[in-house]
Amino acid sequence: MNERTFPHLYGPVPSRRLGYSLGVDLLPFKTCSLSCVYCQLGRTKKTTIRRRQFFSEKQILEEIRDFLKTGTRVDFITFSGSGEPTLNKSIGRLIRKIKKMTGLQVAVLTNSTLLSRPEVRKELAAADVVVPSLDAATEKVFKKINRPHPSLQAKKIIEGLVKFRRQFRGQIWLEILLVKDINDSPAHLKKLRDAVERIKPDKIHLNTVVRPPAEKAAKPLSPEELNRIKEFFGEKAEVVASFRKKEQETAPKDISQAILSIVRRRPVSLEDLEHSLGLTREELSLDIQRLLEQKKIKMVRHLERDYFEPA
Repeated sequence: MNERTFPHLYGPVPSRRLGYSLGVDLLPFKTCSLSCVYCQLGRTKKTTIRRRQFFSEKQILEEIRDFLKTGTRVDFITFSGSGEPTLNKSIGRLIRKIKKMTGLQVAVLTNSTLLSRPEVRKELAAADVVVPSLDAATEKVFKKINRPHPSLQAKKIIEGLVKFRRQFRGQIWLEILLVKDINDSPAHLKKLRDAVERIKPDKIHLNTVVRPPAEKAAKPLSPEELNRIKEFFGEKAEVVASFRKKEQETAPKDISQAILSIVRRRPVSLEDLEHSLGLTREELSLDIQRLLEQKKIKMVRHLERDYFEPA
């Protein structure tokens, strides 16, 4: 009998913010409204703002229910994955059904582009935590760093975030990803801070390019630069810290498949795989070597660190 597979799930992935996060992927690969220069999934071939129901809600719910029966540690169920999750019209119903079915907290990672739409704000209101992105406060920087669908405007995204804050009772952890010499100038940071003061998030998470980006020109800020910017944004701001390992109680039976399910969604280091799968590097080495030989994954180097990504 074949082991149960979970095509719409990945992880649990060690998240800097959410602990062991079971990812729910609602989209075909790189279905997104943006094509960010720093994206770890590469460029978006064609940006879109059209919402659709891409996959069966029933199948996704069954996968989550069956996965949780395996006894694997899950701290959060998180909508993220291969693109912008709010492009799936089922997201609101799925959030409500997952919370009722599992009792676990639900998080949504979003690029904020559809929060200008009242129906999207209403759907996300059922989540416990929403982690929206805001990398740009001017149209010029927005086009340079996020390379959006032609219909999108930074000012409308900011207004959507302001309205969402008024409606949403859960936690908003606003992420700002900073790319060297693109959105980190003092003048632009001041405009970003002005926007953040209007949005009133519970936390401000400052990030930079830590995984292999879509464009090699996308360079990270130094820890010292990030810390200075943290002080600029005030007490709610924090530089997103490295994930601290928790012990995963149950290791996967099919190690190769578990590795592939994570690597398909983002570049990962050996340390990431250890943390996520609850296995030592010695236990992982044979399957990693086999996947490399089969040309299912490849190794890339970024910032003096090795990552695995799809071949």
